[in-house]
Amino acid sequence: MRNRYIPNQHGAWAMLTIPFLLGTFAAKASFIHILLFIGWLLVYLLSFPFLQFIRTGKSKLYLRPIQIYGVLFVVVGAALLILKPVLALIGLAYIPLFSINVYYAKLNQERSFINDMVAVVQFCSMLYVTYWLGGGTDWILASELFLIVFLYFTGTVFYVKTMIREKKNKSFYVISVIFHSISLVFIGLYISPLLIIPMLIVLARAVIYPKIKLNIMQIGISEIVFSLILTIFSLGIYS
Repeated sequence: MRNRYIPNQHGAWAMLTIPFLLGTFAAKASFIHILLFIGWLLVYLLSFPFLQFIRTGKSKLYLRPIQIYGVLFVVVGAALLILKPVLALIGLAYIPLFSINVYYAKLNQERSFINDMVAVVQFCSMLYVTYWLGGGTDWILASELFLIVFLYFTGTVFYVKTMIREKKNKSFYVISVIFHSISLVFIGLYISPLLIIPMLIVLARAVIYPKIKLNIMQIGISEIVFSLILTIFSLGIYS
């Protein structure tokens, strides 16, 4: 039952929540943020069995969770559109990105680097939506937050691949470490020197962890911890 209803990518939960929370608390949290998060969560939960169905063609296995999450999303989505009709346009803007996810699911290449990066863009861009809903108007600030989470989660894509699919690829490991190093310097120089601390921790993770044997769940849970560290520092600066 679990593998039909609950996504099996533990680290993705951080991508689902961190940009959402940063955008919310950088502006002003309100009731609509709660409703939007429920809708955002349902989109994520719905996309999992839907993409698995696209990948495998097993309608009997995935039809039930698609129906359950779909009905719940329609209810929550309707409430959101009553409160903020413009959210319909924002939802439409996500369709081209999601179509790329569908394409790679059809090819059975969901773990491709391009597909992973599309997911990073999808999750991180929600920061702009929640910031706007909270009445935020400083788009330079919002863009700085976007760059923080975008660079962090892009680094996570590199890092996770060095732990699993590319764990024997020394060149990929070097690219991962270089990317993390560049991200650290960029964020420290152009966004905030206070963020050097969490970015150093993240860089150390990218250097050390690929040399340690961790299972998939341990990798995912550790990513949640690292994400929380970055979030705490970011909120301390921007909230």
